[in-house]
Amino acid sequence: MKNEKKYILEIIKILDKEYKDVDIALNYSNAFELLAATILSAQCTDEQVNKVTQNLFRKYKTIGDYAKADIIDVENIVHSTGFYRNKAKNIVNAAKIILQKYGGKIPQTMEELIELPGVARKTANIVLGHAFNKPVGIAVDTHVIRISNILQLTREKDPVKIEKDLMKITPREFWIRFPILIQTLGRRVCKARNPNHSICPLSKLCPENS
Repeated sequence: MKNEKKYILEIIKILDKEYKDVDIALNYSNAFELLAATILSAQCTDEQVNKVTQNLFRKYKTIGDYAKADIIDVENIVHSTGFYRNKAKNIVNAAKIILQKYGGKIPQTMEELIELPGVARKTANIVLGHAFNKPVGIAVDTHVIRISNILQLTREKDPVKIEKDLMKITPREFWIRFPILIQTLGRRVCKARNPNHSICPLSKLCPENS
């Protein structure tokens, strides 16, 4: 791909115009709620996570509440998101660590966040970006993996390698926004099983149409 930086800026420009009012799909009111919601979103739709967190956030208000929570109760609330035992355990244990190690404040570095149970780079990037407006990296989910390959922004399949490729060519000011735009494209138009090329805003740029 020639002039990758110019190419990705054109992609961002088109998608930002198309989806100018779109923001992160997860509902939350503070950094820990975003952390919990993102942990729950693994292999689950954001829509389902939002249904579950309505009840979870209503019952547990503070990090202290989560740290003292009965894991079975949390499991019952988050059951429909899949892998509920691990997710419930990770949320409760993350709260305990944040309370004990960080005085109840969410750590604001990648290095500290990925030490929390259930937190890898994607989750850490989402929390840092949307809760603290810190563009440390680019959140890579299944939509970003698939569409970045379709657009030939990377040839990698591993999320960490894809993130490195995207960080090289994407201006830092767009690191938080870029995944949101790609995810929206993936949900609405460029679906894995039935992509709608006829209404794709990137149809003129997409290598699949060339």
